[in-house]
Amino acid sequence: MSAAALEVVREIYDAFARRDGAAVLARLHADVEFRQTELLPWGGHYRGPDAVREFFDRLRTAIESTVAVERFIEAGDHVAAVGRTRGHTRSGGAPFDVAIVHVWTVRDARISRFEAYIDTPAMLAALAVR
Repeated sequence: MSAAALEVVREIYDAFARRDGAAVLARLHADVEFRQTELLPWGGHYRGPDAVREFFDRLRTAIESTVAVERFIEAGDHVAAVGRTRGHTRSGGAPFDVAIVHVWTVRDARISRFEAYIDTPAMLAALAVR
């Protein structure tokens, strides 16, 4: 199953790179969950495709970024993506380049869970610059 899970996750990153939100949403399971620390303006627990849209809206309101995956770690239906997110804040334009680990769970060839771990102190420092 890991090869199939990895392919789904790769498709998600390709869609992000193209800024193709419809393609991302099409790969989500009906009961998808997204989680990220509530310390960030877009953080929290989001359940269902509509809530995930809210996550992305809040993210885009706060930052403009790209993700560069340096490697994938496969573990059955789970895939960890290790890399960096780079960009700038929307308020103030402060640049950032922070380490990330994204953990994806794939079920029925769709994303059922996403957990985002980033260098939160570095991101909060960038967000504080105005």
